[in-house]
Amino acid sequence: MGLLNRILSKENLKRAYEQVVRNKGSSGVDGIGIDAFKPYLQGHWGRLKEELETGIYQPKAVLGIKIPKRSGGERQLGIPTTFDRMIQQAIHQELSPLFDPEFSEFSYGFRPGKHAGQATQQALTYINQDYGYIVDIDLKSFFDEVNHDYLMNLIKRKVSDPLVLRLIWKYLRSPMQVDGKLQKRRKGVPQGGPLSPLLSNIVLNELDKELEARHLRFVRYADDFSIFVKTFRAAYRVKRRITRFIENRLHLLVNDKKSAIRRPLQYEYLGFAFESSYQRGVRGQYQLVVSKTSWAELKYKIKQITRKTIPANFDERIERLNLLMRGWLNYFKPASIQGKLKTMDGWVRNRLRYCIWHHWKKPKRRVKNLIRLGVQPEMAWQWGHCRMGGRAVSCSPILGTTITLDRLKRRGYISFLEYYLAKR
Repeated sequence: MGLLNRILSKENLKRAYEQVVRNKGSSGVDGIGIDAFKPYLQGHWGRLKEELETGIYQPKAVLGIKIPKRSGGERQLGIPTTFDRMIQQAIHQELSPLFDPEFSEFSYGFRPGKHAGQATQQALTYINQDYGYIVDIDLKSFFDEVNHDYLMNLIKRKVSDPLVLRLIWKYLRSPMQVDGKLQKRRKGVPQGGPLSPLLSNIVLNELDKELEARHLRFVRYADDFSIFVKTFRAAYRVKRRITRFIENRLHLLVNDKKSAIRRPLQYEYLGFAFESSYQRGVRGQYQLVVSKTSWAELKYKIKQITRKTIPANFDERIERLNLLMRGWLNYFKPASIQGKLKTMDGWVRNRLRYCIWHHWKKPKRRVKNLIRLGVQPEMAWQWGHCRMGGRAVSCSPILGTTITLDRLKRRGYISFLEYYLAKR
């Protein structure tokens, strides 16, 4: 069975369909979302399959949207139609077993059995082995700069089916619709499609092979990679030579402003930072902590959930907060953050108490609820009619002793520290 036939096989397409539905995602330029996708397939699959098998299928334009980047600025995403996402996923499922075995063991992004936690742990291992000079290279707009001809030549090493190659080429060349206008694409692999992560790994695997040929220690997660050496002189030499390789051989751009030689205390990777554990009596060793940027992002998200003016009841806030907490701590559980989590839990509970106080609104209702929670009537009247701001009241003993941790737990609240310790 040829490669295209395997891609379009019933079993492979079923897996692809289920994955696309599971990932949800927004609709593309045709406006067909997940809910309308199945009826669309039932009415058009025969024609679409024939077009794919004969090589005349033309993918629709990708929908261009921009999202804020962690480091500032915006990142351009390209959202294919739901049908094109399914076909890309089907291609990915067949191509991945061809390419993945040749990828480096130190490449951790978008690969089965690999994840960001392994990359940060490997970086920590290198640093604690005294490879304390880190060549931190930032690829400028990597997904927008991939050279199509170079990428297709790499794919042809493993793929010989002309129909599959033509289909991948069409996906690379699909125009992008931005603000209702079509823009031609002559380079780049827009983020947003299931095929993009594999194609990016195919390109950057050439970088991995170059680093391994030079016997360098490195970690890479998608386009985020760092090289670890023992001296500044070696780091300077490696940075200069690898930059030349990236620009001349891979046809990519290096962002000189963000690329640098760093020491562990100034180095951040995938949201983690590295802190000396000398104060704990282990001189020369480092531990993983959460970076300042990641803390700031978490606090911003918590503020959005616990903002008193958003149209959400208390149970909805708790549900969103717990969902955020689980996802965040499952990612950052390797970090040493117990002390900071304890402090943050107190801050979160005060914000929740402020939401409750604001919800009570009028003095009469506040007095009634304070009495119901066990406050003496005279004191309840004083606090219910006090002129203190809601923020000050939320931090006061009157709410701390009435809206207690146990009462919050009964409403579904789970503290960050409690969940963190359970997962350690």
